[in-house]
Amino acid sequence: MTDYGTHTKLDDGRHQVRFERRLNHPIDRVFAAITEPQEIEAWLARADVDLREGGRVSLTWLNTDENGKRYEGGDAIGTVARLDPPHLVEYDTDHHGTLTWELREDDGQTHLTLTATLHMPDEHVSKNLAGWHSHLDFLAGWLDDGTRIDWPNWPREHWAEAHEVYEASMRPIS
Repeated sequence: MTDYGTHTKLDDGRHQVRFERRLNHPIDRVFAAITEPQEIEAWLARADVDLREGGRVSLTWLNTDENGKRYEGGDAIGTVARLDPPHLVEYDTDHHGTLTWELREDDGQTHLTLTATLHMPDEHVSKNLAGWHSHLDFLAGWLDDGTRIDWPNWPREHWAEAHEVYEASMRPIS
C-alpha cells in the first residue's frame, strides 16, 4: 500500500478527501492518463471526456462485486469545471462531487494532488477513501508498467486492505 489519503468534514456538511502522490513520470504523461478516455479506462472507469471548460464528463465504473455483478449507482456525469493543461483539471460530477486533479512538475517527476469534495453519509467516507486510494495505486501501475485493470476480476483485496486501514483510523477512541 502507498500514501494514505486524508479526510476533512467541511462546515457545510460535505466531506473532502485528499491524496498526494509522487509519480515517476513527466507531467504531460500523467495529465494524459487522467484526461484521455482510453487511458482513464485502464485504471479508473470507462470515460467520455470533452476536454474543455464546460465539456461533458461521464465515468462508468466497470468493477464488479464478488458475484460478477457490476456495481450500480456509482457512475458519474458532469462537466469539466476548470482546465489548465497540464497542471489542473476539475470535474464537477453528480455522484462523485467535485474531483480536482492538480499536477506539479518536480524534477522530472509529477506531484499529483487529488481532492474529492462531496456530500455523502459519514459511514461511506472510509469506502470513498479506500476507493480513491486503490484507483491511484492502479494509476501508478498503469503509468509504471502498463498494468491495465481487468475490471470483472479487479483486485478486491487491495480495496479491502485499504478500507480496513481507513475504517480503523476513523473509529472514535474510547
